[in-house]
Amino acid sequence: MLMQKMNGQECREFLGRAGMGRLGCARNNQPYVIPIYFAYEGDRLYCFSTFGQKIEWMRANPLVCVEADEVFAHNNWKSVVVLGRFQDLSDRPESDEVRRTAQATLEKRSMWWQTAYAANQPRRKTQPTQPVFYCIHIDDISGHKALPDAIEAPPLQTRPIASRLTQKLRCPA
Repeated sequence: MLMQKMNGQECREFLGRAGMGRLGCARNNQPYVIPIYFAYEGDRLYCFSTFGQKIEWMRANPLVCVEADEVFAHNNWKSVVVLGRFQDLSDRPESDEVRRTAQATLEKRSMWWQTAYAANQPRRKTQPTQPVFYCIHIDDISGHKALPDAIEAPPLQTRPIASRLTQKLRCPA
């Protein structure tokens, strides 16, 4: 397996495609990691949720990280880590423009709202759930990728299947 560091442009292109990752936050020295959907634009990840533990914890400590990955095989994957700061885009006039941008960016992805909203729907009629838009300002971004090396994955175009089978069936001299 060949491991390579991804440059900033590769990391950003990957985030633009990914759309799902794991958010890490902490409160009182206790880490908490949860899957999230996001939309990447500029130097921000835009997210949607309903109020719960992650929102409560990020409001208390806005320093967060997000990890997103794409795994095809044990030797063929990409992983990007974002270190950043949470910003609550609650219903305050000073957040209106950024909240509209967040919603417009998220709406480019199908079903962006479903997980957060559906998970918090009460079984009985009670107060409606309030949506929470937030963004993560990217302070640092890094990534790595792994690709199969020549031994793990010989190029198929230079070694047809019949040739490989014949070679495996030969007896030692």
